[in-house]
Amino acid sequence: MTETAPAPLRPAATILLLRDGADGIEVFMVVRNHQIDFAAGALVFPGGTTDPGDSAPEMRGVCDGAEGLDDAALTVRVAGIREAFEESCALLARPKGSSDLVDGIRAAELGEKYRTALEAGEIDMLTFCQTENLRLAVDQLAFFAHWLTPVKMPKRFDTYFFLAAAPKDAGLSHDGQESVESVWITPAQALTDAAAGSRTIVFPTRLNLEKLGQYKTATEAITAAHKTPVVSVMPTVERHPDGRTLHIPEAAGYGQTAYFFKS
Repeated sequence: MTETAPAPLRPAATILLLRDGADGIEVFMVVRNHQIDFAAGALVFPGGTTDPGDSAPEMRGVCDGAEGLDDAALTVRVAGIREAFEESCALLARPKGSSDLVDGIRAAELGEKYRTALEAGEIDMLTFCQTENLRLAVDQLAFFAHWLTPVKMPKRFDTYFFLAAAPKDAGLSHDGQESVESVWITPAQALTDAAAGSRTIVFPTRLNLEKLGQYKTATEAITAAHKTPVVSVMPTVERHPDGRTLHIPEAAGYGQTAYFFKS
């Protein structure tokens, strides 16, 4: 029997927006709409697949920090910034000629005007940046993790995870469409909630929360990410009569290589 070809990988990006809270590092997370077809109802970091406009050749000219990045690497970073804006109204961009990020008030105004249109694909990030004289702050992203969906899954994603400090005065909020709830939460609390069954957290999100939880502050996490090479993770699946084991590379730095899930 001829085996079915693997589903194609879809490039995707997500940004872990960080701040320092009273109980340590906090990350902004959203709850996915129960009506969507991937990770429905799960607590996730804002993110999604790339759009065609994310790879427009002219995008390089409206990005700070694009130097040294090939086109694919720049595309996923643009996608991450776009998705963070669409899903949380965090805008990692600067007014042209300024060294400061767009402030929270301006980000909210731009969100009212553009978030829905961006989500619907009615405009792209290049048009957005050119119209509003903005430059995307690609230089604020720290590459944190890279996960690929296992070969035999029906939908497969090639997902890049980045860390970024949330703008200090940003009033972040979910979009009410792809996501229906949002929360600033410590990694430890998110994992505790998942263990108690009050939240759903998918496997890559869980492991990246555990990895993030090693750090006490946003600056510490971002500094470490800049210094640490990222090892790609595509779990392999070993099936048993009573469940399955997912194996990941030791070099990826998650502190464990095998995870058992009971049927």
